Amino acid sequence: MAEDSLNWYLALLAGVALLRVAELRFSRRHQVQLLATGGRKVAEPIYPLMVALHAGLFVASALEVWLCQRRFVPVLGWTMLVLLGLCLAGRLWVWRSLGEQWNVQVVVSAQPVVDWGPYHYVRHPNYSIVLIEMCALPLVHSAYLTAVVFSALHAAVLWQRIRCEEAALLARPEYAAKMGTKPRFLPVPSRGR
Repeated sequence: MAEDSLNWYLALLAGVALLRVAELRFSRRHQVQLLATGGRKVAEPIYPLMVALHAGLFVASALEVWLCQRRFVPVLGWTMLVLLGLCLAGRLWVWRSLGEQWNVQVVVSAQPVVDWGPYHYVRHPNYSIVLIEMCALPLVHSAYLTAVVFSALHAAVLWQRIRCEEAALLARPEYAAKMGTKPRFLPVPSRGR
């Protein structure tokens, strides 16, 4: 039974990793289109570290489960799988909303600012989703050390990334007007007056 759960967990990790590779291909195609239509790519010294953290998450999750003989705990594992499914639905909503403006690097586009879909509520819904995924994916099979370490590292790197991205985007008057007052990650109910 333990070997079976390890095998399907490794298959899950491989499937999610393949999805990330496909995302990189779509991102590259979108970047080319954005740059051809007046977009500008912003220098991101932290980007290679983000890529390394994402790749390392898959390796560390697999190694922790295998080497530490982590067990599949049904109540935790199934809950995290449901959470990952919700994250995938959220990603699809983000991709559909951004269309060809979606990519994995910071590109300031000349296209209209997207303020519908999840962007109607927050400035960075994709980052919220990724933070949840970084924790949930290892926890599917009880790799709690990987979940804690990689979530903390990713949050620190993401903080730097968001500072860079917002500096570039908020310089656009249209972005500042449409998105500047929205919360970053989670919709917060406005206070009644």
